[in-house]
Amino acid sequence: MAFPQSFLDELIARNDIVDVVSSYVQLQRKGGNLFGLCPFHSEKTGSFSVSPDKQIYYCFGCKKGGGVVNFIMDIENLPFPDAVRFLAKRAGMEVPEEEGDREAGRRRQRLLDLNRDAARFYYQLLQQPEGRAVREYLDRRQIKKATAVKFGMGASPDAWDVLLTAMTKKGYTKSELLQAGLVVQNKNGGLYDKFRNRLMLPVIDTRGDVVAFGSRVLDKSEPKYMNSSETPVYSKRRVLYGLNLAKKTKRPNIILCEGNLDIVTLHQAGFDNAVASMGTALTVEQTRLLSRFTKELVLCYDNDNAGKIATERALQILNGSEFSVKVLQLPRRRTADGELVKQDADDFIKNQGPDAFERLLNGSENGVEFRMSQVAGKYDFTSDESRVAYCEEISNLLASLPGAVEREIYTVRAAETAGTSPDAMKLEVQRAFKRRVAKEKRAELRKDLNPAAQLQPRERALRYENIRSARAEEGVLRLLTLDESVFPPESPLREEQFSSPLLGKAYSLLWQAKCEGRSPTVSCLTGHLSGEEIAHITAICQQPESAQNAAQALADYIRIIQAEADKRAGGAAIDPLLAAVEKNKDKKGTGGKH
Repeated sequence: MAFPQSFLDELIARNDIVDVVSSYVQLQRKGGNLFGLCPFHSEKTGSFSVSPDKQIYYCFGCKKGGGVVNFIMDIENLPFPDAVRFLAKRAGMEVPEEEGDREAGRRRQRLLDLNRDAARFYYQLLQQPEGRAVREYLDRRQIKKATAVKFGMGASPDAWDVLLTAMTKKGYTKSELLQAGLVVQNKNGGLYDKFRNRLMLPVIDTRGDVVAFGSRVLDKSEPKYMNSSETPVYSKRRVLYGLNLAKKTKRPNIILCEGNLDIVTLHQAGFDNAVASMGTALTVEQTRLLSRFTKELVLCYDNDNAGKIATERALQILNGSEFSVKVLQLPRRRTADGELVKQDADDFIKNQGPDAFERLLNGSENGVEFRMSQVAGKYDFTSDESRVAYCEEISNLLASLPGAVEREIYTVRAAETAGTSPDAMKLEVQRAFKRRVAKEKRAELRKDLNPAAQLQPRERALRYENIRSARAEEGVLRLLTLDESVFPPESPLREEQFSSPLLGKAYSLLWQAKCEGRSPTVSCLTGHLSGEEIAHITAICQQPESAQNAAQALADYIRIIQAEADKRAGGAAIDPLLAAVEKNKDKKGTGGKH
């Protein structure tokens, strides 16, 4: 294990899970647990629970769960060692690291240091004669020097290996430059700078680390935009350009755009709440990140087919979430030849000014209105056939809205658009809603008729081969974390008797903690199991188990596990330690049957 167990125990004790989670999620007490909106998936009703007694969190919606270290790993997108360091810093603890783990942390920090030094190198070049072409480009784009400084902009020269030479002189290796995605290797094994003759835009995460780069070519060559590839310190699904600045905004929402330079122009114009995704559509991971800073999003994608598709996808991800979502549609611009062309936020600000954008922002549609307008745009309402087709499509859309009042309001608007009576449209929406509910019920019924599938873990890699034994194994784990006193002094089971390798490993780790005088809790598994594995064990421990009949239940569970193990082994004798369990049960005097 990378860290001494005594250190991890103290780390977890000093970082109470309620205190840690409360800095990310607003929690309210309900009985013995606290509940809030899950930071890992979009929801309107809080299904995310935190148990102060067990020091675990669990979401009944997305099924994520674990201890405080797992929470930081998920919320901050950190590997286990870095999550430990994060919590140690929070608690003011010194980290006693082993050589292997210290080396992994050093390698990650080296990449972050390299990115920072590369950003400084590009920034300094922008001020020098070599950066003249980029400075002239910024002037043409009407980007002020103060704005360029604010975003840490830089210039990559029109040369093959300037950055490579500068960074190796600083002591960075060619391997590190390759890992950071700053250089590229040709077929002959030679290296050259990835970014050449470009405006450089460092990507800074919410912790202030330079994790990647975006860039824009200065002429009409291709590719126009080039971003860093994925690296050990950068995942484009989990980063939003400009969020390091937008998180400090005093505005009530965050504007989500497509392009990095849109963000630069908007911030310069006073809209310091704008962010952009890095060459990808909005992801669930990005919505989790945004939920830490706002509950209102404004989608401002380009007004072309690609932008409309991106908007629709984003609305689908955000449907039913805690976010209040609006859509700002930028009008098309008429050219000197009279042609209507698309314009992005950068174009609009320059052509119409900040005040016009503010008016658009204040009058932006909500997500439902946008989707309704997109549906209406497909049909010719002078044709009865088209009107009928519109009513069918819009009724399916309105049937997906969660609230009855919301459905009624937009049903009346749809009726006005179609030129039909509100009562007729309401009937169509009701029929569509009933079809939707019936479909969901059929899906639930199919699930109920397949109880074996219900009992299986969601993750395919964790699926059980022997359901009967695995359910008993789950019961043993629950009892061990619920009331270890019902167990005899010696372990009544061996790891190899478990049909599920994961449950057997978890049992061994928990029993080891018990033998060492530590409380056998989910936190004991930290560092030994993957996030998915710990989430599954957390789900098991969240299920109800009677403490009153614990001793009898334990004996029953062990009989099942040993009987199934005997079948696999060809009929070996029942483990004699079961007798110790029975004896311990009699001492407890519980009686009754589980």
